[in-house]
Amino acid sequence: MKKCLATLAVLGLVFVSHAQTEDSIFIRRIADEILLNGKAYDDLRVLTKQIGGRLAGSPQMVKAEQWGLKVFQSLHPDKAWLQECMVPHWVRGGKDEATASFGKQKKSLDVLALGNSMGSGSNGVSGKVVEVKTFQELEAKKDQLKGKIVFYNYPFNQRFIHTFEAYGDAVGYRGAGASQAAKYGAVGAIVRSMSESTDNNPHTGALRYDSNYKMIPAVAVGLKDADWLDQQLKQGSVAITMKTYGHFLPDTIGHNVIAELKGSQFPNEYITIGGHLDSWDPAEGAHDDGTGVVQTIELLRVFKTLGYHPKHSIRFVLFANEENGTRGGQKYAQEATANKERHIFALESDEGGFTPRGFSITGTAEQFQKLKGWQSLLCPYGGCETENGGGGSDIGYLNREQKTAVAGYMPDSQRYFDLHHARNDVFEAVNKRELELGAVNMAALIYLVDKYGL
Repeated sequence: MKKCLATLAVLGLVFVSHAQTEDSIFIRRIADEILLNGKAYDDLRVLTKQIGGRLAGSPQMVKAEQWGLKVFQSLHPDKAWLQECMVPHWVRGGKDEATASFGKQKKSLDVLALGNSMGSGSNGVSGKVVEVKTFQELEAKKDQLKGKIVFYNYPFNQRFIHTFEAYGDAVGYRGAGASQAAKYGAVGAIVRSMSESTDNNPHTGALRYDSNYKMIPAVAVGLKDADWLDQQLKQGSVAITMKTYGHFLPDTIGHNVIAELKGSQFPNEYITIGGHLDSWDPAEGAHDDGTGVVQTIELLRVFKTLGYHPKHSIRFVLFANEENGTRGGQKYAQEATANKERHIFALESDEGGFTPRGFSITGTAEQFQKLKGWQSLLCPYGGCETENGGGGSDIGYLNREQKTAVAGYMPDSQRYFDLHHARNDVFEAVNKRELELGAVNMAALIYLVDKYGL
């Protein structure tokens, strides 16, 4: 009996070893195709330089959707289509300005209106500045805020090694700061940009107004000007005049752009890969999320080129309106549920196109361990880390609707917030090699999930 068990154990090890060798060989083929013949960088150049910033509702959004569909169709998937959804249509409306007055001197500050904010109009709003570090300090100074402009000067916490933790810690001031200031009669809000960069580029991003309070104008200010304002307030009072022009037009029609490879064994079970096609308007949206878009396209290209026939149906999705509404992700999940589709896994790339580190996953403990067990196959290409908890804004709706396991591609985070939602998020900031290695890791993970399930 012992001899039989020993024989079975040896055979099991041989089988596992053979499977791993077979998988490593195919993943090597994926890597060679992407690294030697990849098209992601060229696709990104077109998306950023010929189309540019792609704010929901803008003409560039429409152009990007048509481009995405055309590229998908050129790769000959089993199916490619536009999935309609209504999207918000916020426009900046003009050049955002903020001028500080201190004594007899004036200084122009580098600012950007926050996305979804309502403008001051051409007359602007003016008031003395009250600086706070936290919402607790805002509450303590509530009697001083009527007619003032609140300056939220909360820097990124440098002790967080993963910079998305620092962003999560600080972003509440961008999201809720304007309404919290308006609650006490403030006429405007200034937020220290969500960044730890060393330049002065302001970083926009969405705010959320509380309908109980006045919708006051709100801007993000560059870090050097934020530090200057902080120092100037230590010496005396500062008044600021802000002029912004943001407003909403009626909701308009947008689209998720989708391609599909039909599964050979489980055609009614779906694996989704995606990035979001929209971006903020100050720049080209290269890392956020042009890189995720072109990596998604590249996965379709490499699977078709290698003649890969998946067991499960694989969807490649360029999501609409992640930045200021997530209407595309909502629509995709709603239709999937309405059509009684079973989605077993979804992967999103929306953390930039930097050097691969691994993946983060939201799923069961067993699913986490299974993904972690593939590290030896991914590690040669940089994907050595597996973290619990992750995914993405768009695919998160699948997790909520169907309890689908979702994962986020996780590149190195140290440079991402140097350019996130800022004017320097341009094509030139993307490294071709890093972009391609990200696609290698994503394709390898999708191959493994398709072959072994999750």
